[in-house]
Amino acid sequence: MNAPTATLHLLPEVNQREVPAALIEALKARFGDQCSTAQAVREQHGRDESSFEVPPPAAVVFAESTTDVADAVRLASQYDTPVIPFGAGSSLEGHLLAVQGGISLDVSRMNQVLSINADDLTVTVQPGITRKQLNEEIKATGLFFPIDPGADASIGGMTATRASGTNAVRYGTMRENVLALEVVTASGDVIRTGTRAKKSSAGYDLTRLMVGSEGTLGVITEITVRLYPLPEAVSAAICSFPSIEAAVRTTIQTIQLGVPIARVELIDHNTVRMVNAYAKLGLREEPLLLMEFHGSPTSVKEQAETVQEIASEFGGNAFEWASTPEERTRLWTARHNAYFAAVQSRPGCKAISTDTCVPISRLADCLLDSVAETDASGIPYFLVGHVGDGNFHFGYLINPEDPKERETAEALNQKLVMRALKLEGTCTGEHGVGLHKMGFLVDETGAGAVDMMRTIKRALDPKNILNPGKIFAL
Repeated sequence: MNAPTATLHLLPEVNQREVPAALIEALKARFGDQCSTAQAVREQHGRDESSFEVPPPAAVVFAESTTDVADAVRLASQYDTPVIPFGAGSSLEGHLLAVQGGISLDVSRMNQVLSINADDLTVTVQPGITRKQLNEEIKATGLFFPIDPGADASIGGMTATRASGTNAVRYGTMRENVLALEVVTASGDVIRTGTRAKKSSAGYDLTRLMVGSEGTLGVITEITVRLYPLPEAVSAAICSFPSIEAAVRTTIQTIQLGVPIARVELIDHNTVRMVNAYAKLGLREEPLLLMEFHGSPTSVKEQAETVQEIASEFGGNAFEWASTPEERTRLWTARHNAYFAAVQSRPGCKAISTDTCVPISRLADCLLDSVAETDASGIPYFLVGHVGDGNFHFGYLINPEDPKERETAEALNQKLVMRALKLEGTCTGEHGVGLHKMGFLVDETGAGAVDMMRTIKRALDPKNILNPGKIFAL
């Protein structure tokens, strides 16, 4: 294990590059009303759900086609100016912030389903379509796209951050579900990676290279993803527990027994209380697991009964079942509202989010020690987790005007990450590195691996214009 590269990673380095007036003029000449320098538009594209405050981009270009993206990148390259892709703006790690200035390239208008190949269980989409929009478009086919990070994120952004979410324990992450891409390179060229075939041994796996590259190697303009048949039966359940440990032990045993559970989410008692207040729910204010089972009516019943038996061994009680879509939606409201409920519980606060993931057998060791540390700190927090795959999130609710609170939260995050790495886990299971986790990348991967990443970045983006200042410093 390497020594930490920094004591605390509190703020990104803001090193603004000058954006030439000639570039702004060229963009306005090419894009007309699709290019905006209005202060409100720039500020909207200069912030995400992270706690960082960074000056906004100099201009925003609203791309409506791959040609638009290529032309914008080509002009930016001509003037050595950074380009930051923008989708839904829901990132938590500062991915879309213009830390080195430049222009924001908004692809939200590129939101079309380009082709549905139901027989092959694939669909090709533009990057700006969100996961909810996609599932609405394809629902008549009897298929669905399962990756659900909670927020209604864009498919392009989910691809760029290698997102996952609540269904990952059964359906995997974006890494397993992206088959092919169209990408605009740093020079403005358009390339294609991968095919719709289930497998290939043709050359370097450029698709996997781009998935999770966070906009630093190319701008994604088309994505082909896997689809899955809508399950014949779906059942959801909430189960309360006397302690977080009991809930975690239930999860571990469920996974180790091979129960094909589709979702299993942990919500701690703090978060249940916040969600009750926010969404007017009447959940028992104890740690709970929110579970979902997919399959035939018989298999769903068997899965649920098995998990209920396991839970009862650890003191689980107050099972509440839901089989209709309306009932399931009400239960999942508790999970999807957790972030917003927590932020509203402390007006004016900012949430500093963690994203560690560990092998399932080490989940209890990592989570319980971290809960004890956080309780002792006095910092208000919420805790949720995709615990079926060992991923969980603290959200430290800090007063952004109080440096001591930020320092305490970042110190807790660092201890958590170091604990996860010691247990052979990762600093980020699904959010990506962005700005916030740059200080941990060497600790996790080693200096040699980061140097290799830098070599790839320099080869593909020699002018360092694609979302510079993210993942690692050049």
